[in-house]
Order: sequence, then structure tokens, then C-alpha cells
Amino acid sequence: MMKKMSIPTSKASLVLFLCQIISALDVPLDLSQPPTITQQSPKDYIVDPRENIVIQCEAKGKPPPSFSWTRNGTHFDIDKDAQVTMKPNSGTLVVNIMNGGKAEAYEGVYQCTARNERGAAISNNIVIRPSRSPLWTKEKLEPNHVREGDSLVLHCRPPVGLPPPIIFWMDNAFQRLPQSERVSQGLNGDLYFSNVQPEDTREDYICYARFNHTQTIQQKQPISVKVFSMDSLNDTIAANLSDTDIYGAKPVTERQPVLLTPTGSTSTKVELRGNVLLLECIAAGLPTPVIRWIKEGGELPANRTFFENFKKTLKIIDVSEADSGNYKCIARNTLGSVHHVISVTVKAAPYWITAPRNLVLSPGEDGTLICRANGNPKPSISWLANGVPIAIAPEDPSRKVDGDTIIFSHVQERSSAVYQCNASNEYGYLLANAFVNVLAEPPRILTPANKLYQVIADSPALLDCAYFGSPKPEIEWFKGVKGSILRGNEYVFHDNGTLEIPVAQKNSAGTYTCVARNELGKIQNEMQLEIKDPTMIIKQPEYKVIQRYGQVSFECIIKHDSTLLPTVTWLKNNDELPDDERFLVGKDNLTIMNVTDKDDGTYTCIVNTTLDSVSASAVLTVVARPNPPFDLELTGQLERSIDLSWIPGDENNSPITNFVIEYEDALHEPGVWHYQTEVPGTQTTAQLKLSPYVNYSFRVIAVNKIGRSQPSEPSEQYLTKSASPDENPANVQGIGSEPDNLVITWEPLKGFQSNGPGLQYKVSWRQKDVDDEWTSVIVANVSKYIVSGTPTFVPYEVKVQALNDLGYAPEPSEVIGHSGEDLPMVAPGNVQVHVINSTLAKVHWDPVPLKTVRGHLQGYKVYYWKVQSLSRRSRRHIEKKILTFRGNKTFGMLPGLEPYSSYKLNVRVVNGKGEGPASPDKVFNTPEGVPSSPSFLKITNPTLDSLTLEWGSPTHPNGVLISYTLKFQPINNTHELGPLVEIKIPANESSLILKNLNYSTRYKFYFNAQTSVGSGSQITEEAVTIMDEVQPLYPRIRNVTTAAAETYANISWEYEGPDHANFYVEYGVAGSKEDWKKEIVNGSRSFFVLKGLTPGTAYKVRVGAEGLSGFRSSEDVFETGPAMASRQVDIATQGWFIGLMCAVALLILILLIVCFIRRNKGGKYPVKEKEDAHADPEIQPMKEDDGTFGEYSDAEDHKPLKKGSRTPSDRTVKKEDSDDSLVDYGEGVNGQFNEDGSFIGQYSGKKEKEPEGNESSEAPSPVNAMNSFV
Repeated sequence: MMKKMSIPTSKASLVLFLCQIISALDVPLDLSQPPTITQQSPKDYIVDPRENIVIQCEAKGKPPPSFSWTRNGTHFDIDKDAQVTMKPNSGTLVVNIMNGGKAEAYEGVYQCTARNERGAAISNNIVIRPSRSPLWTKEKLEPNHVREGDSLVLHCRPPVGLPPPIIFWMDNAFQRLPQSERVSQGLNGDLYFSNVQPEDTREDYICYARFNHTQTIQQKQPISVKVFSMDSLNDTIAANLSDTDIYGAKPVTERQPVLLTPTGSTSTKVELRGNVLLLECIAAGLPTPVIRWIKEGGELPANRTFFENFKKTLKIIDVSEADSGNYKCIARNTLGSVHHVISVTVKAAPYWITAPRNLVLSPGEDGTLICRANGNPKPSISWLANGVPIAIAPEDPSRKVDGDTIIFSHVQERSSAVYQCNASNEYGYLLANAFVNVLAEPPRILTPANKLYQVIADSPALLDCAYFGSPKPEIEWFKGVKGSILRGNEYVFHDNGTLEIPVAQKNSAGTYTCVARNELGKIQNEMQLEIKDPTMIIKQPEYKVIQRYGQVSFECIIKHDSTLLPTVTWLKNNDELPDDERFLVGKDNLTIMNVTDKDDGTYTCIVNTTLDSVSASAVLTVVARPNPPFDLELTGQLERSIDLSWIPGDENNSPITNFVIEYEDALHEPGVWHYQTEVPGTQTTAQLKLSPYVNYSFRVIAVNKIGRSQPSEPSEQYLTKSASPDENPANVQGIGSEPDNLVITWEPLKGFQSNGPGLQYKVSWRQKDVDDEWTSVIVANVSKYIVSGTPTFVPYEVKVQALNDLGYAPEPSEVIGHSGEDLPMVAPGNVQVHVINSTLAKVHWDPVPLKTVRGHLQGYKVYYWKVQSLSRRSRRHIEKKILTFRGNKTFGMLPGLEPYSSYKLNVRVVNGKGEGPASPDKVFNTPEGVPSSPSFLKITNPTLDSLTLEWGSPTHPNGVLISYTLKFQPINNTHELGPLVEIKIPANESSLILKNLNYSTRYKFYFNAQTSVGSGSQITEEAVTIMDEVQPLYPRIRNVTTAAAETYANISWEYEGPDHANFYVEYGVAGSKEDWKKEIVNGSRSFFVLKGLTPGTAYKVRVGAEGLSGFRSSEDVFETGPAMASRQVDIATQGWFIGLMCAVALLILILLIVCFIRRNKGGKYPVKEKEDAHADPEIQPMKEDDGTFGEYSDAEDHKPLKKGSRTPSDRTVKKEDSDDSLVDYGEGVNGQFNEDGSFIGQYSGKKEKEPEGNESSEAPSPVNAMNSFV
């Protein structure tokens, strides 16, 4: 079975390094070899005196080695000490302290020897010392009495322990004492005060020493510190001296820096290579000095230099000889500076340059052991053989020592031994074991056979071929079963047998063979290499800026080899995500809900497979409104200005753009804040203008792109002195409320504008253009004054002046007002009407004299109403409409008139008081127009060759009907139309039998009416002659009719076919290429209301049945009406109308019951005929034929139905309409005309009952009656 090995690309160099090391050191354990120490205790071994002492010594060899120990240079016989045992098959010693032994008895230097027949290896000298945590020596501590501003050092002097303890200062409550630039702990554990302050007074300064090995803490006696301030010291002196004595302590004086540690101007420091260098400078002084570090003649090492303890400690890690030199610390305050130079010398304990490595030789071969080390001072090199100095060891003719090298020539099996190299100087030593093992062995490959390697494309591939043999075998590599030996620059052959392919490609995959041979034999091993696609992040997380409490998402979409299983991990700031349910990790994203400030940071997506790892990061910046400013301070107080300063709050990652300053007037409006001014975000001071007699307090609000901060805490209050007013009231007006008065109004001054107590107003007026004196009156702090007994609508000059207890404001400006208006006195004259067409007329009038207006001329109102239709007499309510023409207009247009009707109108002038008298009613008639479509077209009694047509007259004939026109044509099975036949029918006919038709043929009919003006819109229908006198059973939808209002339309149809059909209505804007909109009809109803339509828009509509593919009606086109004009009187509040509506509701209920009964019996209700009978192409609130209200609605949401139409399916015949819509003349309901007198007003209506007519018509359709209340 093939074994699988995956090599992560990021670890390739590490694998290579390990392979080389293993090849150099390991000899298979089934072969004879000298001992090798594999584990030992540290050289300086501090043990816990309460626990057993374990001194480690582990070794391997063939045969297994035996172990012995020396203690303090002499043999340690463990058999004679009952407390000491050696672990089986090991050299590790266990000293039993927990059963009566004492650790102090086993202090000393121990060394382990591992020996077999091929040599002896020795361990380092292991120094055993038990840890110590002695108690503090008792001492009497005197209280420290210190003058404020002086320096102070509290000495800790902890007991000497092993290892040294960790020092910290706390109080009696076990709380760490706060430290700062002024108060800090030195490296020796003492507590330094650069200068003491009164708050340093306390009696519980306690130094603690923590001994980690024994896990104990020792406590020093509390130290008391009493700080005397200068004020209290002077009071004490004064109490003890007479008045004649001269006394007084000097106030706290500032002092230039003085170093507390180290002392003097120079010192030295020695540190060993690789250790951490700590240099310290602590200074006294007032103000507290600041410490700065420099290296003379050089720079502080980058990336290894750190400052601790408020920059009082310089820390350099991993020091080397290059860090030797002079380091200067400089302590500085405002009075001066002091410095100290520390001369640093870096020494070095021995460290390896080349450590000796195990040597495997075959008989007769040559070799060398090299031992090279360095240090400061230079270490000495000495050799041992099997633990004995080589000078006194048994001689070996094949061995020659040459300083740090041993040379072997023509070795034999007896030359096997373990050699020790010792490199020593005054700061330490190094000891290394290296054996010489003389063997004669054929090659063997240590890497398992048939190993599978998987690597990522375009990364290095390392194929392992660990081998052993003596003499050293030669390694060759082949690719493929019969491949040739691998050579060339595309491969790297390592000494340990590893084959490296620096850039593995897809074609690098396959079988590789490693062959090892020496003079004793040959062996080979096969392995497989697979190349995988790299893992990639194709959509990386992006930088995000999010507001606090928002939601943010980072994407991490990956692409990977299909045979590898990736794992995605998210990190925040290179650490695990917080354990917070707000963090939601999805398949390819990270979402953070309800973001807070602490979510700021760098988010990293890491994708790991067994072979590779990729990552991508993005920064999240959380922004929020700024924190409020604080520490508001008032300075530079003057009578009319003051300086305000503040400290900005945190801007929360969004720069502050400006500060808004508000003020409160506690004298006049306590608790109310007003805007004062604002300044740029870079400014933290502002000079504010003040008003007299205001008790100011201020607050500041910071603003950034996210929003405004909370207001700051208010500043202190500042009361300004009183003064006379600076300004007068604004917005002074003179407008009469009655014909005989003048009302003078003004905006009173605000509290802070009064400038002082006793605010009043001097009100003055006089008639304009009349030589008259000013009349004045002084009033209290109010906002109006009424002058009575004035002439009607006369101009006046008016002024209002403020004053208070300190004087008057500046002279005010004058304004022109008028006394009260009265209703106009006369009506416009010479009213003339010019009829333009059947729906539009123009009215003229003469303007009234301005003196008779008795007020501000606002315009003219034209009242007009329809008296009757000239084509028929009908009982109807008169609905008066009003058009207002602003300004001094003398003509206007009357749109929306009904053709062939009689109208009346009058004109009235309008001022601010109201309307004047009406002019005499003027009568005018509109000419004929084209009629509306016939109210219905019904086709009955189909036979083999004939059809019977019945129709109703147009609802709006708009003139005298002169004839009907019928056009029809056959339709074949492919919906193609045949020749068109046209028939003229007298106007008094209502039915027609068409004969000599083809049997079993579908016909399409087009039917319309004519007046002398022209033809009206047509109605369409389809019918089929029968075959063999049998009624056809195929389904069809016919007689689709529409009745449209402003924003909705009633659609009705007739259906013939299977029961339980589900209908739908499709509609769209006529002429538009947009898709049809579809509405489902609930149940099997044959009517539907389309809502949400746009006024004044042409729509197309058709009806279909669900489940019958392609089965739908022909298209119909209708147009919604324009927005309705408002009416003047709401008849819904009239008693007669309420009673009539109740009667209509009762009639509708009865008709609905009859409809329900007939439907249950299978009958068809003639919805289409009834709706056609009441279709209304104009705004028609009443049915003129019978005087009922089948289509009327006076509420704004219940508009009358308008403009029903019927068109053929393939050739749309759009209704020609000469009626003029309101939207053609104004701006919606309240549209206005231009200067030429066109419409600028609005409709309103009054309804008056007309005498009953003699004509009658059918009862209203239940559907239409219901639509009146939709």
C-alpha cells in the first residue's frame, strides 16, 4: 500500500534542513554504534526543595549502553544511597526528597557517562542547587517626612533568593500602587519619587517579593510617608511663633534634574552575547524630568530596542558584540538637564562555529572531526576520548590531533570510539559528543517504499531518499519505469539523498526511482509524485468603514484543487476572533453584527489545506459620532464679547469637521439652548459676541461626517450688563381685520434682545398721503395693537420702536399698511361668451373700478353650469363650477364643456374680504359633437345563414343622431379577416337581421352612431353562424367592455364555454412595448376592477381563461379621465341626497339577490348590456336619460366612470373625442392659465335639482351601481 506524504510549500526549506541533519546523525539502530546522549538536564539546574530531584540522562547505542555518574568529580555509588534510584533502561536519577531526603544534601556537580563496547559518551556538568526563599530580616522603619516637591527613594532590599525574586509594590488592600513618570520602581526594586506631592501621603507602602520556584510571596513591613505642603508648614510655624517673629517657609520651588540612579556621570555594564541588556536612569526634579536615550557614535539597534518604565529603562534584546559602546541617558525639564554615560561591554560565552558531527567510516577509509567555537575571550579547545582526556587515552595509530581537528587515516574496526570536544572561557563552556563508528555495510534506503508525495504546482518538490551504507553509497534518480538517469539544472541533488524539483509543474508528476549503491551492493526505491492546483482567494476581503452599531461583512471566496479539503479560519489582529455571538462565520464570509468600537482592527482570512496556505487581510474602521468636548473655560470677559475654549473629545475615526456653539439664557429662557456660532474642527477656541442683560452659559457640540456629538457639559455662567435695545421688532405689518380698524402686529424681541429690564414698545401710525401728525402709544411687551375708527381700506404709515428702563432703540423704519377691507360693491359688466368648439368657450368682461373693490384685488371668479342637454330633456342636479382668474384679468377659458348643451355663467370680483355681487347670468349653447359608442351590441338567434343584431342608443348622443353604421367581415380558422361589408341603418332602428351569411362561420362586427358632426367611437362584437342547427360548444369570451374613471376602470365580459373557468385580465399602456400586466379574477365572476391607473392615459386590455392555451378575447382600448376639479358644495351632507342613497342601496341589495338566484339557476346576467347603457365618455355625475344617480359619486375617492370604448382586435379604432380635458388647460386640479387669460383656477360645484324629464331608460346595472361606491 502506498504511503502518502504531503509537503506544505511554506515548509520546504525546513524539511530539507531536517533531512540533511537526520542523514548526518542517524545510524540504523540494528547496527553496532557507540552511545549517543539524547537527553540531559540543564547545566544550571535549580530544583524545588519540596519535590523529588530528577536528573535526566538518556542515551542510545548498539548494544544498549550502561550508565554511571560522578558527583563533584568522584564516582557516585547510587547503590549506597537509599534515597537515590536509577530508572530502568535509563541513566536518569531520581532523588527521593518527599520521603525524608533533604535537597541541600544533594547540592553538587553531577555528570553522566553512557558506555558500551564501542565507546563512552558523557553529559554536561549538571550543577544541582535547591531554590531558596528566605524571610525578610526584621528592621525598624522610621516614617518618612518629606517636603512637597522633594525627591524620595523607598528602599526594598529584598532577601537574597535563588533564583532572585520578582519585586512589586502594593498597599494593604493588595492593590498595586500606581506608577507614572513621577513615581516608578527601579530595576533593584526600590520605589523612586522624582518629586513628592501631597497625595503621596500614606502609611501602607509595602514591598513584596515573589519567589516563583517555591511559589511564595514575602512581604516587607509597611513604610509610612508624610508629605508636608508649604501652606500647612507655614500654619504650623505661625502657631508656634509670636507676631513679631519673622517666619515663613519657602514656597515649592522648581528644581532642575538630578539623577537618583545611577550616580555620578559615568558607569560601566558588562552583558553576555544573546542576553537582554537593561540600562536604567531615574532622575529627580520639578517639574518631573523626561528621559531620553542615545548611543554615542551610532544608532540604537532597530527592531531590538524597547523603552520601559516610562522610558527610564532601555531594553535591547539578543545583544551582540556590535552593541558594545557608550549609551547616554538625558534627563530634562524646563529648568535644565543632566546626563549619564553607561559604557557597555558585550562579552560572549563560547558558541559553536562548527560542532563535531558523528563520523561513519568503512575499514580503510579516512575522516576528520572538527570542533570550532568562538567567544569573548576566545575559548580554549580540548579533546577527550570516551570521557578521558585524549592525552592519557589509549593510543590509536589511525588518529592524529591537530588543535581543533582530529584526523583519522586507514581506520579499522577498533578505531570506533566517542570523542568529546570542550570549548571553555571564563563565561562558560560547550561540550559536544561525536562518535567514530567503523562499519562495513551494503546500502540500505531508510525512506519507506512506494511513498506518495503531493505538492502544489509551481512550488518545490522534495523527494526523500534517506540512505545508509558504509562506505557511503552513491545516489542516482530515475523518472518513469524505464527512464534515464536524471540530470540537468531543473533538478537539485542533495547530499542526504533528497531530490529537489525547484519548480514542480503538472508534467513533473509520475513515478520516481532512487538507487543507492556502494562496493558492497545496490538497492532502489520507488515513489509517486502528484501535482495539485494551488489554493487561491479569488475574492479577497476589502477595506471597510462602518458606523457604530451597523453590520459589516468580509468576503473570502476561494478556489482550490478538487482533491484537497480546505479549512477557512478568520483572525482578528492575528489572533482568534472574539468569543462573541455577533461574529457570524459563513461559508465564504465573515459578518459582524451590531459593530462596536472594539471591533476596529485587521481581519485576516486564512485558507489551509494539507499542502498550502494562503491568506488575505482587510482593515475594519469603525466610525461614530464624536465624543462630546469637555473642560469648557471662559476667559477674556468683556461687556459685548467673551473667549470660550474647550478640549475636543475622541473623534472616533472620523475627523471633526466643525464645532457648534450653543448658549442658554438662564435669565429669560432657562433650559432652552440657542445656536450661537460654529467654528472649524481644527479650532478649539472662539470669541463670542454677547448681548446685554443675558445670563449666558455655553456648550459645544462636535460634528463629523457621521453626525453630531452629545453636547458638552455647560460652561460656567456669565451675566452681562444692561443697556438700551440695539434693535427694533421685525416683521411690522398693518392689516385691518374689520372695515373700520387697523391691526398693527410685530415680532416681539426675544429675551436676550431686550438688553435690559422693562421692555416696552412705542407704536406710531398716520394716514398716508395726508398731512397728519404721528399718533403714538406705548404698550407693554405684546405683539399687536388695534387702531379703531379708521376709514375702509386706507393706506397708513406704521412704525414700532423698542424701549426699556435704560432708553430707546434706534429710530425704526416705516412700513405701509392698510385698514380693513369690505366686500366689493359692483359686479363686472359687459360679460360676453365666445364658443370656440363643442367643449371650449372663452368669456370676456369689463373690469370693475378699483375704488369699488374696497380691498386688495385678488381676481375674478367665473361661475358656470349646465342647464340642460339640447338633445333630450332630463332631470338632473345643477353642478356649478368655478374658475378663478388671478389679478386684473378680463377674460378666461372654460374647458370641459359638454357638446350640444345649454349653459349659464356669471362673473364676480374677489378681494381679501370675499366676493362681490354676481353679474347677470349669461346663457350660451355648445354645438353638436360626435356621439359616444352605442350603449350595447347584442347578437342573438344564430342560424345556418343569419344572425340577429340588437343595440342601444349612445349614452351621450352629443347631438341629433342621423344614422348607424354597421361593418362586418368573416374570420377564418387562422384569424385572417375577410372582405368588409358596410351597411347604413336609420337612427330610429334598434335591431337588424343579417341574412345570406355563410354557415358555421365566425364574423366580426363594428358598430357606431353618427351625428351631423361625424361618427362616434365604435363597439365591436363577434358571433358565429351554426352548423346543422346545433349550437357550437367551443369556449369564447365576448363583449369585453370598459368603463374608466381617473385611476380605475371596470372591465366586464360575457363567457360561453365549459363551467368553472378561471379568468384573468391583462392590460398595459396602449402603444407601449412593455409586457402585459396580469391580474387574476377571483372565482368565476365576469367583471373586474383595475385599480392604480394613471389619469389621462390610454390603456389596452384583454381577458383570458386559465388552462385554455391561447384562448383570450380581442383587445379593447380605453382612456382614464383627467384629474377631477374640486366642487364647491358637498351634497353628501344634504338630506335629500342621503335619503336617495338609502333608496339606491336598497335597490342594489334587491338586484344582487335576484342576480344570485338567476346565477344559481344557470342563467346569465346581462352585465355587459347594463354597463354599456351607462358608459360615460365625459365627466357625467348623473344619468341624463332617467335622472338616477347610477354613476354619481361626490367623494374624492369615488370618481364617476369615464370614456368606455370598444375596438377590433387587429385594427384599433380609437375613440375620437373633441372634448377638452382640464389637464389641457391647467396644472392639474388647481392649474392656472397664462397671461392670455387661459385657465388658472379650480373647479368647485353646487348641485341644484332640475325638473323631471319625460324620458325613461332601463334600470341601472347592479355592477354599475356597485361601482358607484367603489
